[in-house]
Amino acid sequence: MGYVTQDEWDSHYGAGRSFRPLDDSEHELLRELVPSPPGGGHALDVGCGLGELARHLAATGYTVDGVDYAASAITLALAELTSSQPAGKVRFLRCDVERDSLDVLRPSYDLITFRLSYAFLGDCTRVMRRLRERLNPGGAVVVITPIVDTMPAERRDIALDEDEIALLTAGWRTVERHDADGLVTLVLRGPTAGTVSFRGKGQPSPHAVTGTGVVVTDAAGRVLLGRSVRGVWELPGGKNEGSESFVETAVRELEEETGLTAEATDARLLAILMDATHGIPRVTAAVRVVAFRGEPTVREPDLIRRWEWHEVTDLPSLASHLFTPSAHVLDTVWPGLLPGLPPVHRHPVVQPPSDAALGPYSLA
Repeated sequence: MGYVTQDEWDSHYGAGRSFRPLDDSEHELLRELVPSPPGGGHALDVGCGLGELARHLAATGYTVDGVDYAASAITLALAELTSSQPAGKVRFLRCDVERDSLDVLRPSYDLITFRLSYAFLGDCTRVMRRLRERLNPGGAVVVITPIVDTMPAERRDIALDEDEIALLTAGWRTVERHDADGLVTLVLRGPTAGTVSFRGKGQPSPHAVTGTGVVVTDAAGRVLLGRSVRGVWELPGGKNEGSESFVETAVRELEEETGLTAEATDARLLAILMDATHGIPRVTAAVRVVAFRGEPTVREPDLIRRWEWHEVTDLPSLASHLFTPSAHVLDTVWPGLLPGLPPVHRHPVVQPPSDAALGPYSLA
């Protein structure tokens, strides 16, 4: 059906079209499942259309508010009221429950119904939360809906599938389900606050390379670089493992590659850098280690031939290649040091610490 705008709905009702009539089996089911409380109760019919269900509920003892998005539906529903209806038992209101204020509604209801209307809501989770806040203790929400499995493909947008039904029923203490003639009738009682939980969406496909570049300087302010077996100078660092943070990765990789040890509290995450290599997104964390213990040694000779301390001012004139992610990390600590860098997206986390904050291994 695919109706979206109020004009489309007004045209639907203005052309004399409606929806599946309320049949005898539904009459009996509603009388059995949600009888009016002794002395009468208040009911809200959401998406009331021409008001058939609202009039039925009034006849069984409820005082009913019927609300609909389409002004033409409300006009026609009012026209259907006859002198046989109990005086004052039904009122019809034009209200968009997704966007309009709900102040036109009563403060509380004993019954809230959605007949063939729930699937048309966009923000259905939010709307249900707001409406059920008006449900009296012991009250019920009834959702009558087609299900996808019984509908032709071109009409499945007016129905719910089992995933949507599971989502709808998750926040209730008791749920009754009745299936008949292609419709599901859900009776929901006892709304619960619940607690949000967290899960993934299945195993993701590899998409990006993530890792860290670690800037560490000695007492004279010289920065440590390793000569890679691939013929480039690079900072200590490497790829993340498991769920470790960038700072944890930096400290681990520093020790594994150079033998230098540091605490996580000695490491500062300065920025997240994003570029690409061979068409693969690459994310590099710029980490500054401000204190360490030990002397650099080659711990992974299959990757690094040697470690050397370099004067920072010599870096722009290195007679060799500098690994691009390492260059971007160095430029985070010393902005403008390296001219002609390839493009990178830089997302600062904190400003690079001042020399006074860098501790004993800061630049002189």
